[in-house]
Amino acid sequence: MKIFMKNTVIKRHGFSLIEILLVLLIIGLLSSLVAYNVLPSQDRAMVEKAKADISIIEGALEMYRLENSSYPSQEDGLKVLVVGKTDAYGSTKSSRSYIRRLSKDPWGNDYVYSIPGEYSVYDLFSYGADGKKGGEGLNQDIGNWVKEVD
Repeated sequence: MKIFMKNTVIKRHGFSLIEILLVLLIIGLLSSLVAYNVLPSQDRAMVEKAKADISIIEGALEMYRLENSSYPSQEDGLKVLVVGKTDAYGSTKSSRSYIRRLSKDPWGNDYVYSIPGEYSVYDLFSYGADGKKGGEGLNQDIGNWVKEVD
C-alpha cells in the first residue's frame, strides 16, 4: 500500500492491529473447536486402555489358575504373575511369569485385585480417573465385572 505525502512515497510495512487481532481470533476459534472434539476422545481412549489392561491381566490370572489349580491369594496379589510363586522361605517355586509387567492404570494408579471378589470369584478393577471407589462418568470404577451395554 502506498501513501503519498507532499511528493514523497512512503511504503507501509507490516500489519495493522485490527488485522493481527482478527488472525488471533480465528486461531483461537479453530483451536477451541479442535480441543472440543479431541479431548473427549482422549478420555474414551484412557477408559478403553484400562479395559484392555484388565482383559490382559485376566488372561494371565487364568493361565496361573490352570497351572496352580487356584487363583493367586490376596497376599500374593498380582505381583506373582510377574515374578512367579515363592515358597515359605522366599525362594522361587516357579520362575514362570504369566505377564511381562504390571502397568498402572491410565491415571497412574495400581489395578486392584480382590479375592474373594464381591462380584465374581475375584475382582480386578481400576478406580477410574478420581482414584476413589464409586463415581460416575470418568470417575466410574472399571472392572472385570462391568459388561458392555448396547
